[in-house]
Amino acid sequence: MPVADTSQQTSGVAERYAQSLFELALEANAVDQVRADLDRFQAMIDESDDLKRLIASPVFSADDQARAVSVLAERAGISGYVGNFVKVVASNRRLFALPGMIRAFREIAARHRGEVTAEVVSAHALSQAQEDELKSALKGVTGKDVAIDVTVDPSILGGLIVKVGSRQIDTSLRTKLSTLKLALKEVG
Repeated sequence: MPVADTSQQTSGVAERYAQSLFELALEANAVDQVRADLDRFQAMIDESDDLKRLIASPVFSADDQARAVSVLAERAGISGYVGNFVKVVASNRRLFALPGMIRAFREIAARHRGEVTAEVVSAHALSQAQEDELKSALKGVTGKDVAIDVTVDPSILGGLIVKVGSRQIDTSLRTKLSTLKLALKEVG
């Protein structure tokens, strides 16, 4: 029996939810506020292994997830559209797709502003000056304003992995070491 591609299903769910939230935010002229609240919620997810487990685990009931994220959002000062959105997502048992929904919302908002979004993986957090320099370099390559979505992954050791549309530039130290290791195996 073939295995279903859940990443594709998650992506479709994430895009539909994000599009609905974007339309509500656009109608209320609150896109920037919604994006800021989503970014704050994503930062909470990134910083808490317990929250990651709550979101990903099917063990927790929809009611438990909804109560937990509601309390967390309230404590973080996240209310309005995003507070309600997170509760609805939890009630519908779609909390596992929330990070994808946040990413999709960012992309939809960027497209609406005429920007392209670059997904950036870095070994450590980038300073504002580094982000500005990267945006400038990417604008030179793409010819458009670029919004960047930075993910920190210490396993790449150093450098960056940048993906804009279908193009990917990998200057990570991990990739360079893997290439060197492969080259040395071929020589030996």
